[in-house]
Amino acid sequence: MNVRLRNTIYRGGAGVPMVLVHAFPVDHRMWDECARQIIELADEHGLDPFPVWAPDMPGAGGAPVPDAAMTGRVAEDGAYVQALDVLADAYVSLLHATGHRQAVWVGLSMGGYVVMDVQRLHSDALAGLALCDTTTYADSPESRVRRLEVASRCEDEDTLEPVMHFARPNECDSSIKKDPRFQGLLSGWICQQTPKGVAWRERMAAGRPDLTDQLCRVTVPAAMVSGENDPSSAPERMHELEAAMTETHVDFTAIANCGHFSAVEHPRCVASALVDLMARVQGR
Repeated sequence: MNVRLRNTIYRGGAGVPMVLVHAFPVDHRMWDECARQIIELADEHGLDPFPVWAPDMPGAGGAPVPDAAMTGRVAEDGAYVQALDVLADAYVSLLHATGHRQAVWVGLSMGGYVVMDVQRLHSDALAGLALCDTTTYADSPESRVRRLEVASRCEDEDTLEPVMHFARPNECDSSIKKDPRFQGLLSGWICQQTPKGVAWRERMAAGRPDLTDQLCRVTVPAAMVSGENDPSSAPERMHELEAAMTETHVDFTAIANCGHFSAVEHPRCVASALVDLMARVQGR
């Protein structure tokens, strides 16, 4: 049995869908306002109407956690080395089940891992691609260990505390991330996840391959978005990925006063970049 995704449809209909793939450790709700802005801006620009979706990853937003048979091979250290492929297959299966053959795939942070694995396994399913505040590199050995420690603690202690730091600002963060209202929104989403679901996604990310070699294979219209205050995927780091995308033109958007969750912090800026991408896909 294949992994099934729980899909949120912001707008249905015909046309090439835009599939928004969410970050860790939240769910599709991080796209709610950005999706609204995408639809509004696309209509203002006279684009052909297109579906906008945001599926929840397994174990996110109440979606079930895959069992061992669905997850696949587990490394000696507990990382799930086949799980990202399972997830990419599930997203493409969802697309095909609705009668669509291609989509514009948008991934933020962990969502970018999924999008790049779709590129690796199902490049014919891409009509366009956007990477937001993410990386294509595999975890360093130290980062892999930290992920697996977080997963183990979530599972063993039945707690979400190891990932609550995503809602807490540091001194270099954007003023938006420092706003108590934003912190409350993000922490609320995190608190509504399950420890087992968070752990599954951490083990999946720890076991993912390096996907940097896929950048030069992207031939569809592409975009990148990076918050200037992003501690892990700032513009100088994402420009390295842009430079490797030698077979397509990349529209790069750097957002001032913006941290890692760009689609939540500056939804209209991200929506504008994504509508511009869809316009290129539609030949506008």
